[in-house]
Amino acid sequence: MASDAARGKTALDKGDYPAAVTHLTAALKSSQSPLWLIQRSTAYQRIKEYDLALADADNAVLAAVSRSRRELIGTSQFRRAVALHGLGRFGDARLCLNWCNKYNEKEKGLTIWLAKIKQDYEDAGGDDAECNKTTVKEIPDKVEQVNTGEQNKGVKENKDSVAKQAKAPAPAVAATQTRTQTAKDIRHEWYQSTSAVTIEILAKGLPKESVEVTFEEGSLDVNFPLLAPGSTYNFSLNPLFSRIDPAKSSFRVTPHKVEIVLQKSTPGPKWSSLEGTENIQSTPSTDKTPAAATKPQTETTTAPAYPTSSRTGPKNWEKVLGDEKDDEIEEDDEVNGFFKKLYKDADPDTRRAMVKSFQESNGTSLSTSWGDVGSRTFETKPPEGLEAKKWES
Repeated sequence: MASDAARGKTALDKGDYPAAVTHLTAALKSSQSPLWLIQRSTAYQRIKEYDLALADADNAVLAAVSRSRRELIGTSQFRRAVALHGLGRFGDARLCLNWCNKYNEKEKGLTIWLAKIKQDYEDAGGDDAECNKTTVKEIPDKVEQVNTGEQNKGVKENKDSVAKQAKAPAPAVAATQTRTQTAKDIRHEWYQSTSAVTIEILAKGLPKESVEVTFEEGSLDVNFPLLAPGSTYNFSLNPLFSRIDPAKSSFRVTPHKVEIVLQKSTPGPKWSSLEGTENIQSTPSTDKTPAAATKPQTETTTAPAYPTSSRTGPKNWEKVLGDEKDDEIEEDDEVNGFFKKLYKDADPDTRRAMVKSFQESNGTSLSTSWGDVGSRTFETKPPEGLEAKKWES
């Protein structure tokens, strides 16, 4: 049976954002997982509840920092920027994108949003505009959410409550809790063979029946209670670096750790990290014929105009910019529209800069400044875990 977190992710992927909020809210009652907060922030942003989206993104930053998850810190800063843009705070949004770039320069959609917010910043009046002032901090204060009914409306920061909690004495049970049983001190290690990836979560004295592990083809979710009342540890990977076989994957609980074995769906290729950058959709459980399992990555009637190191293969630049159904540029329709409009309305120098930087970098860089592009040659910088190869027609 799928967990609330898994159902929330499925609803988010299907575009059922209210359902995603409901399921993820239920999941977050057991653990303040940075990944779940990021996903709920995305759902709120899609239904234009920007205050709620910002609150979840702020808390996601705090949760990711506490777990030292650098890539999730970057994604959380990205979600802050998107929510702040929706609130018309372009200066704060631009600052959060800079922090995102510091933690993960390969964050999906970062290049497009940098260009979009830069344009909106300038259109609003530049440095002198009130909406372009910066007030956010890199590490935000914790935000308390106040839910009213099923709509989950009304978010405010309750500093007095947080201060009282900080001054209040810790529960008596915390004094007896061992060091390895606090969430911030539990760590994990991983290694791999050609056929499997093994993850070891180092935690002592866990009852076997208390450990819940959910395997899906593109994700892993681990939950178990800690000694402190109401405290739960969550370890989530979504998406995984590559597809796994849930039926052949397994886990076992020992006195010192939880050992999880992820069976690779395709033996051989090595994983460069546990998490990937592209969602992995689960395949139907029955009738997995080759025709149903595979689909051409590109369906064009003409040859690609430019080479690229993108996982989805070469793209025709004009096709990308002109196809109303293309969803590979960015997850949000408003950004996709902005990107197409940017190229359509650009002057010849800007268009030359976009084409030259995209072509010379094999699709890994994009610049709109001819003054910068015209005087240098762009190098190919493939995504982490991929190798650049010469493109042949």
